[in-house]
Parts: sequence; structure tokens; C-alpha cells
Amino acid sequence: MTGTIDAARLILLLNDLRLPAIKQGWEAFALRSDKEAWPAARFLAALAEHEVAERDRRRIERHLGEARLLPGKTLDGFDFDAVPMVSKAHVMAICAGDAWIASGANIILVGGPGGGKSHLASAIGLALVENGWRVLFARTSDLVQKLQVARRELALEAAIARLDRFHLLILDDLAYVSKDQAETSVLFELISARYERRSTLITANQPFGEWGKVFPDPAMTLAAVDRLVHHATIFEMNVDSFRRRAAAARKQHGAGRPASYATIKNIEAVSRSDNQIET
Repeated sequence: MTGTIDAARLILLLNDLRLPAIKQGWEAFALRSDKEAWPAARFLAALAEHEVAERDRRRIERHLGEARLLPGKTLDGFDFDAVPMVSKAHVMAICAGDAWIASGANIILVGGPGGGKSHLASAIGLALVENGWRVLFARTSDLVQKLQVARRELALEAAIARLDRFHLLILDDLAYVSKDQAETSVLFELISARYERRSTLITANQPFGEWGKVFPDPAMTLAAVDRLVHHATIFEMNVDSFRRRAAAARKQHGAGRPASYATIKNIEAVSRSDNQIET
């Protein structure tokens, strides 16, 4: 009876201390500790490490859910051989490092349709989520439309401020923003607000010289490009379309088995230090 009362009391204490992982697993650790005659310090350390690992796992799951990344787009699945101008070592260094994202630097992927820009952007985002950063992937036109609604409701500043919680904002398909003064002005305000504060990754089909098709005002075009390329890593991905090559291969060899999709591998084993800034 005493043991039962003590266990119940312990559960209440762990609830008050907000230690759910220890609450769920303490009995198994206690049995192992008794069996192997652990010192008290080792038992306490094991419980603490378990709680930290579970918090990291839950954090990654939560951030992965909010990131809205493209399904199945990983660095392992990206064909670097087909895009020789993009160094795999450079990309891996970007995903592993934190100085660039902590300082609000940008990444720009430029190239024709089907060159793998969206895949690479989403894969970089996934790697950063695994490392504890907060990422949001969005089609540029969709996000711009939401910001336009916010402007009409006199809430644009608050909407842009909410995006600050994401260390990296991925704006996919910049070219598909319509050449409309209202749309391009909110896009410019977003770029300006994040300049040197939060990182942005842009994918675009046109080279910088043709961005006047997105920003109708030449001065706005120049200012937007200036803010994006300052402190930016630029990858030019001018290759034949993956989709056209895949279609040609299917036509030549027949339909193959569909590609499998992948997400974070063994998320239970992922344990990263929390290098994010909570907002």
C-alpha cells in the first residue's frame, strides 16, 4: 500500500513539474536501476537524459508539422549528379551550419522549370528542422494572397511579424506572383521586413535580370534584388527538366515502380540541442 501511495504521489509531482517522459518511463528505469545497482546519480542522469531526448523528439515532430514541406523531398533523394553546378558538400555544409541562418542570410535557387529547385529547397528545410530550426515552406503566390487579405484587414504588420517565428521562410516559385502592384508591394514588404533579421530561401525560374516581370516598378525590383542577394548563397540550376527526362525514360523503358516517399528517419533517435529562439 505504501508503495502504491508513493507512486501516485510521484505521478502528481511529475505532472506539476511538467516532466511527462519521466512520468511515463520512470518505472522501467527504476526496475533497471534496482537490478543493476545503479548509483543514485546515474539513475537521476538517465531520467534527465530521457526527458530531454523526448522533448527534442516532440519538438521536431511539432516543427515538422508546421513546416508544410513537400512530402518525400530529402537530400538523400536529390540527384546531385544531374545538377553538377550544385555542390553536395556545399549544401550539406549549409544544412549543418548555423552561422548563416542565425545572421539572417538568404539562399536563392535559380533555374528553369523541372530542375529540382523545389525539391532541394524542401530538403534543405527538412534538414534544418532536424537540427532544431523552425521552417515554413510556402508557394509565393499563396502566401502573398494571405498577406493581401491581412492588409485589407489592416493587419499586415502583425501577419508579417508572425512569420518571424520561422528562422527560414521558403518562398517557392517567385515567378508565379502576378504582376500586380498590390501583390508585389506586400511581397516587397515581407522581403524588407526579414532583411538581415530572418533568412529567406527563394526559388525562381527567371534570372535576376528578368525579375522586372514580377516587380513592375524598376526601383522596387532593384531594391528587392539588392536585399535578397546581400548575404546570399546563390545556386544556378540550369539543367534539363527532371520531369521531361523521367517521362522520356518511362517511354523508353516502360512504367516503373513509383518512387517511395521518405521523411525524417527514425525520429525517435533524433536528439538535437535547441538552438531556436522561442517567440
